[in-house]
Amino acid sequence: MQKINPFHLAVPVDNLDKARHFYGEVLGCEEGRSSDHWIDFNLFGHQFVVHYKAKPEVEEALQANPVDGKNVPIPHFGVVLDWETWEDLASRMRANGTTFVIEPYIRFKGEVGEQATMFFLDPAGNALEFKAFKDMGQLFAK
Repeated sequence: MQKINPFHLAVPVDNLDKARHFYGEVLGCEEGRSSDHWIDFNLFGHQFVVHYKAKPEVEEALQANPVDGKNVPIPHFGVVLDWETWEDLASRMRANGTTFVIEPYIRFKGEVGEQATMFFLDPAGNALEFKAFKDMGQLFAK
């Protein structure tokens, strides 16, 4: 199996203080470099950067595609975690009172690609997915 290397992702946010609280305090991501316009975070081993961008005057409605009977937000980003880390994060997000777009559950139960998944929004409205596989060999299984 090919080794998967950390990725770099940058997303727009309309309030750096809210982003710093959400990603740093709620998700528990370590903060790296920052400026008046952006903040680096360690998102489960990946370089994740929030960049300030003024909120548009007209916001786009959240789009979705059906997957396993749920409406998956488009676009979204996230990471694949180990099972225990995913369960810990799901518990922490529930305890934090997170409003989920898709509550934590097991997708494709008993099928190829069975996975734990959950979706929620950051304060800027970016959709995040966190998933886990008990068998990481199922990550790209068909």
